[in-house]
Amino acid sequence: MKIQFLLNLILTIVWVFLTGSMAFANFVFGFVLSFIVLWIISRKQENRKYFVVIPQIIAFFFYFIWELLKANMQVAADVVTPKFYMQPGIVAVPLDAKTDLEITLLANLISLTPGSLSIDVSDDKKTLYVHAMYINSKEEFVDEIKNGFEKRLLRILR
Repeated sequence: MKIQFLLNLILTIVWVFLTGSMAFANFVFGFVLSFIVLWIISRKQENRKYFVVIPQIIAFFFYFIWELLKANMQVAADVVTPKFYMQPGIVAVPLDAKTDLEITLLANLISLTPGSLSIDVSDDKKTLYVHAMYINSKEEFVDEIKNGFEKRLLRILR
C-alpha cells in the first residue's frame, strides 16, 4: 500500500511539472488522474487495498465535514435563540475499536465536533465516555457514534 501511495504521489508530481501549474486544483486533478491510471494498471494484482482505502478516506473526510457543519449549526442555533434546547449528559459508548490508535482517533473526532467531548476510556478499553450537549436518547446517540464515526474509521484502519 505504501508503494502504491508513493507511486501515486510521484505521478502527481510529474503531472504538476508537466502542466507547469502549481495550483491546488491541478495537484488534486493530478492525484485523481494518477490514482485512476494506477487502478487500471493494477487490476489483476492481488493487493488492491490502496484502491479501496483512498475512496473511503475521501468519503470519511466529507462525512466528517458534514457532521461538523451539522453540530456547528445546532450549537449556533441554540446560542442565538432565547430558549436553550440542551439536554446534556454523559454516555457510555461501547467500543469495537481495539487498538490505542483506533480509540484515540475516534475520541479526537468526537471531541472535534462541537457539542460533544470525549472524557475517558475505561481501563479495559471497551467503553468510551462522552459528554454531549444534546442527548434526546442515549441509544440513538450511541447508534450515531457506532454507525457513524466508529464504523467508517474502522473500515479505513482495518
